[in-house]
Amino acid sequence: MITSTRRVSPDKSEVRIAFSLDDTSDVKDVEDLPQTFPDLEQRLQPVPPLCVSESVQVYKEHCRMARGFHQVKHEIAVIEDRKRKLLAELVEDEKVAMEIARLEEEFRRLTEENRTLMTVHNERAQQLERLCLPNQTRQDSS
Repeated sequence: MITSTRRVSPDKSEVRIAFSLDDTSDVKDVEDLPQTFPDLEQRLQPVPPLCVSESVQVYKEHCRMARGFHQVKHEIAVIEDRKRKLLAELVEDEKVAMEIARLEEEFRRLTEENRTLMTVHNERAQQLERLCLPNQTRQDSS
């Protein structure tokens, strides 16, 4: 066990640090952890620990948070991709809705035009019948 006592500044009390070089189980665990996290800025990368148990724990916690950050970043990317797809579908649906509205308006206009043409046709047929009726009676009387 190594013990070190330091005074950080004259007005602060002494700080005593004790650690053992024999207990390396935490250090071996640290070697299994990834050394870099590509999603993190360089200044946020975990710094490899000293052989102090507290340093190893801080390093492990930092690595755990970095993995969590990576997972959240991945989930955000998946959700943003889904959002882009949904927006594309929405744009397409709006185009379809506009086309449907245009076709409905055209159908309404053509139906009205058809009704008008049918009315004109019926009126002309009645006029023709009235014009032909006097001619037939004249031909019958002669």
